[in-house]
Amino acid sequence: MSGKYKAVGWNRQKKIYDAVLVGGLVSVLAAYVGGSAIFRPGFPLETLILRGTALCALLLLHVILVIGPLARLDRQFLPLLYNRRHLGVALCCIAAVHAAFAIVYYHALGVANPVVGAFAAYQRDYAFWREDSGLAHVPFEPFGALALVILFLMAATSHDFWLRVLGASFWKTLHILVYVAYGAVIAHVSLGVLQDERNPVLLGLLACGLITVLGLHLVAQHQEAKIDRRRADAESDGFVHACNVGEIADGHGKSIRIGNERRAIFRHEDRIYALSNVCRHQGGPIGEGRILDGCITCPWHGWQYLPDTGTSPPPFHEVIATYPVRIVDGRIYVHPTPNALETKCAGAAL
Repeated sequence: MSGKYKAVGWNRQKKIYDAVLVGGLVSVLAAYVGGSAIFRPGFPLETLILRGTALCALLLLHVILVIGPLARLDRQFLPLLYNRRHLGVALCCIAAVHAAFAIVYYHALGVANPVVGAFAAYQRDYAFWREDSGLAHVPFEPFGALALVILFLMAATSHDFWLRVLGASFWKTLHILVYVAYGAVIAHVSLGVLQDERNPVLLGLLACGLITVLGLHLVAQHQEAKIDRRRADAESDGFVHACNVGEIADGHGKSIRIGNERRAIFRHEDRIYALSNVCRHQGGPIGEGRILDGCITCPWHGWQYLPDTGTSPPPFHEVIATYPVRIVDGRIYVHPTPNALETKCAGAAL
């Protein structure tokens, strides 16, 4: 294993990412402890640490779960997605501190093993179906333990080394268990609150977090379904995926092979155009040229063509074919059948 291990490269972006992460967690914990000392004086410090770490872990878990759908809805969130494993490792550490502190604080002074005591000390709670019991007596400790085990497995396998060893399919399945952990955390916190608090605000905030996570996932799924339908429509209409918008700079082109022929894809004034790749002069590669004075300019001898019609500007009369083009989620689709010569083609808006 050590022979294949590759150390993590902590570049400037990762350092900033981790600094913001640590600073945010410390700020949340300090705000909670400070606020509790002001508004609820007399609370034991141990209880503040337990609840403060629980709050940090719960907030961090919600942040982790909303990054995925946010990145699917808006690419600006992708930098957060790339380093999300840092959040997962931090979450596991905070949850472990919370669990260890709870076990030591409540069970270390008993005669039984503290870990065993955490599950066996409240035997009455495991008979929550009795008539004199109720939902408030459902044991919450097993749910927290299940979540901690899952979070540990995910944190321990977060390095790319394990992605290669376990295989992408198994690794992804393992990390999808974060949703099982989330459900267990919701049960753990909800049942724990019911046994100690009667303030509905706490459960209301927890419900808001759950609705936010589920809502963002549903919206992202709906958006992706629309994109999938548009892609399917384009392909059923005969359009062929040529390239992605990000591959072409404004005012420049790209030569793409579609079938047995090449097409020139150009980006001009927030629109994408597809034309023949063969210059009418000496067969120069149009796609390797660029747009000058609003015209596509062949890189060989400077012959020019308007991007929307494929015609040369007056007084010249040369024409190259244009092609129907569509854009679906940043992907450029081109129809292999050309438009009628000199037909004005609006291209596809970005």
